[in-house]
Amino acid sequence: MRNSNAVAALGLAVTMSLAGCSAMGGGSGDGTVTLQMVESLTNPARTELLKQLISDFEKQNPKIKVNLVSPPTAQADQKIQQMLQSGSGVDTLEVRDITVGPWSNNGWLHDMSKELQGWSGWHGLTDNAAKAAKGTAKGRTYFMPYGFYGLSLFYRTDLVADAGYDKPPATWDELLAQASAIQNKEKRRYGYAFRGGTNGSSNVTAVIEAYVADRIDRANGYKLTDGSSIFAAPEAAEALKTYFELFKKASPPSSIAWGYPEMVEGFSNGSTAFLLQDPEVIATLSESKAIKKDQWTTTPLLAGPSGKAIQPMATAGWGVAKGSKHKAQAVKLVEFLSEGQASTTFAKKNSLIPIQKRAAEDPFYKTGPWTSYVTMNQAPDKYITVTQPRDVPWFTEWAQKADADVQKVLLGKMTQKQLLNDWDAYWTDKWKNEKS
Repeated sequence: MRNSNAVAALGLAVTMSLAGCSAMGGGSGDGTVTLQMVESLTNPARTELLKQLISDFEKQNPKIKVNLVSPPTAQADQKIQQMLQSGSGVDTLEVRDITVGPWSNNGWLHDMSKELQGWSGWHGLTDNAAKAAKGTAKGRTYFMPYGFYGLSLFYRTDLVADAGYDKPPATWDELLAQASAIQNKEKRRYGYAFRGGTNGSSNVTAVIEAYVADRIDRANGYKLTDGSSIFAAPEAAEALKTYFELFKKASPPSSIAWGYPEMVEGFSNGSTAFLLQDPEVIATLSESKAIKKDQWTTTPLLAGPSGKAIQPMATAGWGVAKGSKHKAQAVKLVEFLSEGQASTTFAKKNSLIPIQKRAAEDPFYKTGPWTSYVTMNQAPDKYITVTQPRDVPWFTEWAQKADADVQKVLLGKMTQKQLLNDWDAYWTDKWKNEKS
C-alpha cells in the first residue's frame, strides 16, 4: 500500500512537471509568481468554470499566474494529501469540512486569519459563511467557504399526484406514508431513493437530528444541550424505526448499495418518487433529458415529531497550503474567488447555497426548485441550522465506520439498538479523550 501511494505521488509529480509548472518555486525573472491550485470535487464543467474565473483573476493580477490541477474526484483528496505531505506541489487548494480537521491537525494548512483581517469581503458574507470561515478549527481560518450543501426533499410532482396527494410530505412520517402508497413493485415504481451505500450514514444522522430538534446543540449537531450524544436519546430509536421502514416498505431492493449517482438516476428515470439530496442535484436534473421540468421540484427539509427540521450544513472552500512559498498571492486568489461576481457565479453554476448576502435577491434563487431554500431561510426557528462535527480529525474514520454499520443493519447483521449504542459509545469516548 505504501509503495502504491509513492508511485501515485510520483506519477502526479511527473504530470505536473510535464505541464511546465513549478508551483512552490513559482518565481520568474520579471517577478511573476506561478501558483498551483488543486481542486477536489472535479467535473469537466466545473473545471472549465474555474479556468474562466482564474483567467479573470490573472487579468486583474498580471504578476500572478495560476495553474489548475484537477485530479479525478474519487482519488482527489488522496492526491491532495500526498502533495501536502510532501510539502510541495500546491499553493491554493480545495478544502472540505471533512478534510479540514485531519489536514490542519497535521499542520498542512495555512491559517489565513491575519491576511484576512482587513479584507473588505467580510461585509458581503452571509452569517453562515462568516461563521464557517472563522469557526473552523478553533477560530483559525483554514478555508473560505465557496457555498453550502443543504438538504431538501426532491419529489416527482407527477408520481405524487398520481397517488392522490395534493402536496408533498412535510414530516418524516408523512414521507413514509406517501412513499409506501406510491410503491408498486409490479410497475417497478418505488417511493424513496434510499441511500444504503457510500455516505448512507449521513441520512441516518439527519433523521435522528430531526427527531431530537427541540434539544439539539446547534453548535454540535451530534450532541444534545445536556452534553450527551443524540444517539442516546429515546427519540433516536423512533427515528431509526421510521427511516429503516422507508427501506423495507418504499425503496428498491438494489438501493441497499445506492450512492449519489444511483439515487439521482433512480429519481430522474421515474423509478423513485422522493430523493433527499443537496442542491447540486438541481443543476443535474435541470440539464437531464430523462425528466421534464414540470415533473419535479423540491420541498423544505422534513420535520420530526416536534414540527421542526434540522438543516446540517455541509461546506467546502478554498485554502492555502502551509508549505506554499507564495502565501500572500495564494490568499489573494482565495479572496477573489470568495467575493463579488466570481463567488456568486461559482455558486450558481455549481448549484450551491451562496455565501453572498446579495445573492438572496437574485431571481435565480427565488424561483423554481430553489424556493424551498428561501422558505427555510425565512423560518430559522422551524428549519434550524446546526453545525455537525465534520472538522474533527477522526471524521473520515467515523464516516467509514458509520456507513459499514448502516449496511450491517440493512443486512440483518446488527440491530438498530446495537447501532445506536455503538454510535453513542463511539462519540462519547472521542469527546472524553478530546478533553483529557
